[in-house]
Amino acid sequence: MKIAIVTDSTADLPEEIIRKHDIGVVPLYINIGEESYLDGVDMSRRDFYLGLPDFIQHPTTAVPGIDAFANMFKNAYEKGAEAVISLHIGKALSNTVDVARLAAEKFKEIPVHVLDPGNLSLGTGLLVQHAAMMAEAGETVKTILAEISDKAKRTYTFAVLATLEFLRRSGRLSNFMFGLGSLLILKPILKMHDGVTDMERTRTINGSHNRLLQLVEQLGALEKLAFVHTHALEKIARLQEEAAYLVPKGMKPMVGEVTPVIGAHIGPGAVGFSVIKAA
Repeated sequence: MKIAIVTDSTADLPEEIIRKHDIGVVPLYINIGEESYLDGVDMSRRDFYLGLPDFIQHPTTAVPGIDAFANMFKNAYEKGAEAVISLHIGKALSNTVDVARLAAEKFKEIPVHVLDPGNLSLGTGLLVQHAAMMAEAGETVKTILAEISDKAKRTYTFAVLATLEFLRRSGRLSNFMFGLGSLLILKPILKMHDGVTDMERTRTINGSHNRLLQLVEQLGALEKLAFVHTHALEKIARLQEEAAYLVPKGMKPMVGEVTPVIGAHIGPGAVGFSVIKAA
């Protein structure tokens, strides 16, 4: 049985992985003033992050309509798929998965199974990649859904932000908390696991990097580790060196640049990890 794998642009998978596994990607929208851009199609991530500090209006984001997902499912069907598994950014951050489910209900040609792994960026992307590899290996829909659901509960994303400014601009942080954070030079660490987001604060950039490493260490043995960043190539190179001892033996970690859909809120200069804890 041929099973197609679909996701959205927030999964942050490198283009070579998408091509290799023929993964369908539905781009979300980035709105800047009156203009709308498809993530990764009409505007590159580099251009977005370079422009972000100076955009006259702070960007907002939007999920495409039901038809965008239905058309992706139709494309998979026309290429011979007998079922689709569609994995998306956690519902706590976006209603993308809800729109995908509505599209799945509308699409009658083949079964479409929509999953919310409860994560973001490569926390979703690693699961999408694994689902695609299982499909290629001839696993059944039931087996893939069960294994991805299990791995999702062992998937974590941690990232330290360079500034609180973009959380303030996007309305995710009160002016009072921004003023307090700026005064104390706080560096927030964002966390997501199993559909729950959280934030803790550290006092310095060195302290925040040390805490990032500690958070990953505390998980114990890892099955997968990937690095994520928001246009922070020098910082992520440094983090890769610092975290070399955490990388599972024989594995070459994936590196993903975080979608502007998330970057609009956390800003450039953020670095972190997406990991799957060993069972």
